[in-house]
Amino acid sequence: MARKFFIGGNWKMNGSKALVDTLVQALNDLPSDPSTEVVIAPPFPYLDLVRRTLKSEVGVSAQNIYPQKAGAFTGEVSVDMLKEIGVNWTIVGHSERREYFKESDEVVGEKTAYGLTNGLGVIACVGEKLEERESDKTKEVITRQLQAIAEAIAKGPNDWSKVVIAYEPVWAIGTGKVATPAQAQEVHADIRKWLSDNVSPEVAESTRILYGGSVNAANCKDLAVLCSDVDGFLVGGASLKAPDFITICKTKC
Repeated sequence: MARKFFIGGNWKMNGSKALVDTLVQALNDLPSDPSTEVVIAPPFPYLDLVRRTLKSEVGVSAQNIYPQKAGAFTGEVSVDMLKEIGVNWTIVGHSERREYFKESDEVVGEKTAYGLTNGLGVIACVGEKLEERESDKTKEVITRQLQAIAEAIAKGPNDWSKVVIAYEPVWAIGTGKVATPAQAQEVHADIRKWLSDNVSPEVAESTRILYGGSVNAANCKDLAVLCSDVDGFLVGGASLKAPDFITICKTKC
């Protein structure tokens, strides 16, 4: 089964109304491509504006959710609030959430299952730090992170149809360093094999696995062409530059 290429744009804590206008206009002008799905993740204050002005073919994602319906959780945002304004995706487990906000593998799993159960698509992030790669622990770390996600999904919705896995080597995020196509393919193949062995061959075959880590307009083609298990990209800094992000969105053209 062919997996539809997926481009995610994670704005992180960046943006302004002027930038929203620029990026939304660029995406609205982008010809629709049935072979590629595009989803962007602005900061919370801009989600409603982006969803109202962006063409429907492009999805809109939150960068995080809280796994409760409502309540005294100051500073958090619920799935129902997001769905009410037309947001249909969320990112969970980004390395910055894990590092700066101390989100554990179990919390990431809980958020993944909660988002899925309540109707969102989930971009679930995994990835190793530089010291973990240098000590040959990449596979161990990725396996641990995947296990927590898989266990939570099995206890909850038990449905992987709206899950996208994003492999983001932490040492390559925002550093300008990029995993070589061989390095990216090796980890993506390991992820797919783990899914086949521990979830099901069908889930492994259908689940899209993205690469994220200083993806830009100059390297996206090589990563896509040379890596058979790379099904798209989760883009950080380059998603804030309209010409670059449009080039990345056209990777498969």
